[in-house]
Amino acid sequence: MNKQLILIAAAMALSAHAGAQTKAGGISDTMLNDIRNSQKMTAADRAIANAIAANPIDNLAKNHANQNGPDTYFSIETPKQSITDQQSSGRCWMFSGMNVIRAAFADRTDSLRVDFSQAYLFFYDQLEKANLFLQGVIETAAKPMDDQRVQFFFKHPINDGGTFCGVADLVDKYGLVPKEVMAETYSSDNTAKMASIVSSKLREYGLDLRRMVADGKPAADIEAEKTRMLGTIYHILTLTIGEPPTSFSYAFKNKDGRTVGKAKTYTPLEFAKEVVGGPINGTFIMAMNDPRRPYYKTYEVEYDRHTYDGHNWKYINLPMDDIEQMAIASLKDGRKMYSSYDVGKFLDRTRGYADTANYDYASLFGTTFGMDKAERISTYDSGSTHAMTLTAVDLDADGKAKKWKVENSWGNWSQQNGYLIMSDEWFREFMFRLVVNKKYVSDKILKLSEQEPVMVMPEDPLFAEDE
Repeated sequence: MNKQLILIAAAMALSAHAGAQTKAGGISDTMLNDIRNSQKMTAADRAIANAIAANPIDNLAKNHANQNGPDTYFSIETPKQSITDQQSSGRCWMFSGMNVIRAAFADRTDSLRVDFSQAYLFFYDQLEKANLFLQGVIETAAKPMDDQRVQFFFKHPINDGGTFCGVADLVDKYGLVPKEVMAETYSSDNTAKMASIVSSKLREYGLDLRRMVADGKPAADIEAEKTRMLGTIYHILTLTIGEPPTSFSYAFKNKDGRTVGKAKTYTPLEFAKEVVGGPINGTFIMAMNDPRRPYYKTYEVEYDRHTYDGHNWKYINLPMDDIEQMAIASLKDGRKMYSSYDVGKFLDRTRGYADTANYDYASLFGTTFGMDKAERISTYDSGSTHAMTLTAVDLDADGKAKKWKVENSWGNWSQQNGYLIMSDEWFREFMFRLVVNKKYVSDKILKLSEQEPVMVMPEDPLFAEDE
């Protein structure tokens, strides 16, 4: 076959292949031509394209009519405390939980202050999550590797994320220590590499445990092997985060930083009892706003625990009106709360202000973005991504919220010096979880929160852990 015939045959083969790729539902040449013709670039479009090519989209979509303020006055505000910084880690849930605990301690003592060690509790969070993975692998060992539950464990054997339920279980089991007793390390502040190494080792161990179960090894032998494996994980965590103390000496300080009284020796559990007053579990409810599901029902997220012997993530689904009423009652009494949000939506990071009117993407791109909250959740477009500590609300003459304020854990990152202000419109659209002391919850909602929960799966769009 000469060269010309070869080229013709090749071209015919390519043409046939290209035609075979365009099945029903594919983009045909005709469809592509229709698409192109429907989107003829105007002079205005070309100007916008040139601007987008050289600038961040948010800078161009910024609604300059909404650039005044934000108003920093709040009619109800809890006492300020020092701003924390989670650095490059996903521990916002832990920082927010500890912010609530230290604020309650300061309120109860009226003068004493303490900053807790996140590194200490994070150490045990990671150890417990490692055990949760290994035990989950044992309990699902009879299932194939492509089973949804098996994949759930192996996909993310360990992570930084969590919720306030984890704070409650970990503090009640392991206690607390002051920051001076166990400081942050590079790996506790920057968790990615440590998590990758621990995850690789856990996956290897998971396969070993599955083989032991398949070979019919006695349960006692499997438990002993799991304990040995956890010893290795403990060693890795000690090298990266530091070894947690079993006892320490500490003297409390007042709000001016002066030592008050003599130092005492504590175990972490004794110290937690001193600063918290008793178990955290049983003192709060978690409320969720999920418009996809019936309100006034209680739900429990299966397989979502920080400790194997702890509590699954349980919540009552409530309308935003009820959630706001509880939040306002707590703030009026000076009590901060754990809360979580989708901070990726309409947040002006420079001003530290979240408002649905901050950016006008519709005008910039000449289209609409019309999904409501339920539709955004269902399609994975929105969900809880970050926990912060709710500290203030501004009420109108009728007692309705106009705006809210939270204490963040990103350091002094914005014009609000580490805080974030949210319009009530944004709060209602992008707030998802609130943890509130039972004393601020109505009898009706308390009773409903004790009903038999509906079990839901952790793959649901709304059940990503706060980071």
